[in-house]
Amino acid sequence: MNKNAQRRHRAIKSRAKIRELRVVRLSVHRTPQHIYAQIFDVESKVLASASTLQKEVREGLKGTGNAAAAAAVGKAIAEKLEVQGIVPRIMTAAQYRAFVAAETEKFGKIVAQANIKAEN
Repeated sequence: MNKNAQRRHRAIKSRAKIRELRVVRLSVHRTPQHIYAQIFDVESKVLASASTLQKEVREGLKGTGNAAAAAAVGKAIAEKLEVQGIVPRIMTAAQYRAFVAAETEKFGKIVAQANIKAEN
């Protein structure tokens, strides 16, 4: 399997896992000149997108392919999500693992107390 086929296989496998977990995903494409980002919901519908091609994003930037541009794209996406009533949370991988563990424990207790069983 060549490098492109491996990358494609890994991407398909990752997206399948994301659909299984029903989580929102961020897709970022970077070129030397521009940065593009999209947020997809669990059905792969675009919730928000932004790029340095947009005039309001690139205003005040010295370049459109650097870290400052990436921050501006991230801020633009966060603002678009907030308009829709979605508040993004920024977490490191360790913080996310702790968050998931806490939520699992919290809802696990509720499920156990209510004696909820999974359907087959």
